[in-house]
Amino acid sequence: MNDCTIVVAGSAGEGVQTIGDVLAQAVSAHGYAVFAWQEYESRIRGGQNTYSLRVRETPCNAPTMEADILLCLNKGAYEKNAGRLKKGGILLAEEAYEDNAMVMPWKTMAKEQLGRTIYANTIAVGALAGVLGMEEEALEGVLSREFGAKGSEVVEANQKAARLGYATAQSACLNVCPWSFPKRDASFYLVTGNEALPMGAVRAGCRFIAGYPMTPATGVITFLAKRSLELGIFCEQAEDEIAAINMALGASFAGVRAMTATSGGGFALMVEGISLSGMVEVPVVIVLAQRPGPATGLPTRTAQGDLLFAVHAGHGEFAKAVLAPADPKDAFHKMVRAFNLADRFQIPVIVMSDQFLADSRFSITDFEIDRSKPESFLANPKTLTSYQRYAVTEDGISPRLVPGFGPHLVSADSDEHDEWGHITEDLAQTVPMMVGKRLRKMEHLRRVMEPSEAYRVEDAQEIFCSWGSARGAVVEAVDTLRKEGISVGMLHWTELWPLAPVSFPQGVRLWTVENNATAQLASLLRQGFGISFSGHILRSDGLPLTAQYIERAYHEQV
Repeated sequence: MNDCTIVVAGSAGEGVQTIGDVLAQAVSAHGYAVFAWQEYESRIRGGQNTYSLRVRETPCNAPTMEADILLCLNKGAYEKNAGRLKKGGILLAEEAYEDNAMVMPWKTMAKEQLGRTIYANTIAVGALAGVLGMEEEALEGVLSREFGAKGSEVVEANQKAARLGYATAQSACLNVCPWSFPKRDASFYLVTGNEALPMGAVRAGCRFIAGYPMTPATGVITFLAKRSLELGIFCEQAEDEIAAINMALGASFAGVRAMTATSGGGFALMVEGISLSGMVEVPVVIVLAQRPGPATGLPTRTAQGDLLFAVHAGHGEFAKAVLAPADPKDAFHKMVRAFNLADRFQIPVIVMSDQFLADSRFSITDFEIDRSKPESFLANPKTLTSYQRYAVTEDGISPRLVPGFGPHLVSADSDEHDEWGHITEDLAQTVPMMVGKRLRKMEHLRRVMEPSEAYRVEDAQEIFCSWGSARGAVVEAVDTLRKEGISVGMLHWTELWPLAPVSFPQGVRLWTVENNATAQLASLLRQGFGISFSGHILRSDGLPLTAQYIERAYHEQV
């Protein structure tokens, strides 16, 4: 099976993302599964960034660091990334950085044959299509869509540039390039986490989002803002994250499904609002897109370093849920589930993403949209003769009404209150009663949380425990280690708090595989189930976990 990784490397501002995006769309239109991820520095210009594409017939939505084809837009990009090129791989560059480089002066070609250097990047895309052995039509169709708004002259010039790069590369590739990707009759959705999360929110019936831009969560907010009229959703850029979560709570109290989205430091500012949600029992959904911290940290890199922070966010004791989708399809369905859980239990629900999930492009064969639907848990005001907003119930869930949709008074109180919502300091009876009511929701919530996903655990002697966006890399590592004769399996969590009961296989060695430095999932599982681990495979340098990284770390520790 063809499994080819292309790495485009260059400085910020040189068009790395444009080359990668156009090629990804062209390969997808050609009938192949693409997984694309970026690593970039936190600056507008300069630095050295990469855009990596993994091309296969069937989806393998996991990154690799090694490159079969490395395209470098400048010498610095080559010096930083030369070590990623596999033995026998192809280096495409404007200059002969090494003896076996395929030299293609695309800037000179663009100026001499098309009159403008602006077409150099399209020549480079065409060259990559030629090296891959693709057919030209798919790339030309993508260029037509990409530049269609700029007029036919621009489209034709770019198509001409692509043909120029394609022909030059094909000529240079004779008896050298081993890849062949003829057009296939297959199709995939090419989607990022920051597209799937808001699509899931809309599917769930969300009609309000307030947020303050913060990488990598900004994409969730801008996706909805650009389509607010089409989707019927109100979008507000708040003055800060404190305002954003409180606006969302206000909208939710008024009766619409509401959310906010943020990252590390912004989530820290929202914590008081999370407690407010727990006390007033107003549902809210918060997307927490992780990046390495503390403080500003590495704002454009990835991490899974906020798990315990999310689980323990908020002062006082109250129920909340923490979900962590594994890929965009999962993100879509988890957002619907997040809104349904928030409404059903009248709690805050935190959906944990990260820069890797937010910005990477995954190939999805079918979203199975009908699998998830919004569910309403509002009480019917017509069936209530008298209404107590915080009525004590066996499962801790009180009937919830929306102000103005009936004759009943709907209250909310952030102070301790009685069943009617009136402030109280009756420490002997009412306060313990309300504390118990709120905490009973936690036990009820635990019973509906989904257990961990099991993969190849039946005969496993080693179990990798992972969570969130690490799933693709861990699955690939399990499959590779199995081929080496090592009986490995995986338990993967996408619903992390409260933890559903789990039966760990007996007599196996347990490992956690996490994108953080302190094994936070291990701490959570140790606390919840009293288990111990044989080792931890951790990565905390701002890059995502890869199967190769996991395999290497495993072998180093056994």
